[in-house]
Amino acid sequence: MSHPAPLAPAFPYKLVATDLDGTLLRSDDTVSERTREALTAVTAAGAAHIIVTGRAVPWTRHILDDLGYDGLAVCGQGAQVYHAGEHRLLTSVTLDRQLAGLALSKIEAEIGPLALAASRDGLDGEVIVGPGYREGGGLPAIPFTDVAELWAAPLNKVYVQHPGLNDDQLAEVARAVAGDLVGVTMAGEGIVELLPLGLSKATGLSLAARRLGAKAADTIAFGDMPNDIPMFGWAAHGVAMANAHVELKAVANEVTASNEDDGIAVVLERLLG
Repeated sequence: MSHPAPLAPAFPYKLVATDLDGTLLRSDDTVSERTREALTAVTAAGAAHIIVTGRAVPWTRHILDDLGYDGLAVCGQGAQVYHAGEHRLLTSVTLDRQLAGLALSKIEAEIGPLALAASRDGLDGEVIVGPGYREGGGLPAIPFTDVAELWAAPLNKVYVQHPGLNDDQLAEVARAVAGDLVGVTMAGEGIVELLPLGLSKATGLSLAARRLGAKAADTIAFGDMPNDIPMFGWAAHGVAMANAHVELKAVANEVTASNEDDGIAVVLERLLG
């Protein structure tokens, strides 16, 4: 009597949430073939893949198009839910500019002048960069000299840098003196952000998950920076990359290989059996 072949184990999650920089992307902004194949296998097994990034839509769109990604993406640190297939912004949260201005003045009263940049709202919102702000990653930005230009259009976030403090120190001071006015997060090297109070990757991801019919208990999340901590708090399982910030590793359920060494694929292949 012949026995039926055993069924392949079902993938245990309905939603796979991945950060972009330092997580899904390698340092050259590409996604490895192995990781692409693992994500394809996961979606074939019935799960959805969702990108959750600190980048606003204009800085994310070209990467999604290159990946052939047509699902939902959470951009701008949770501020934007974007439909990549339709090139459409589904939700967008903006920063209260009056509160942000007050927050900046409180931080500067504590530690002196900051170098500033900001991400304007919308599908084509520019990133504007003030004097002394050090840009990373070669992403397009428009310089400004008059601080009034910072507040001239709706914003998703303000970026701050300090000449003497490192990112962790700056974020700590900003939270201590202005954390009742704005959210503060560290999203990467040289990237400390002021956000709408209460906004995080978790808020954006929960909105997008609802649209996809998935819950927190159905979600595995991958990340590398402190701005991924709320997402790990929301998801059932948080996986930090080997290159992750120590604060994220401290709250992760597991640590995988680095973004250069297919850390996402390592975990997904194991879960796929």
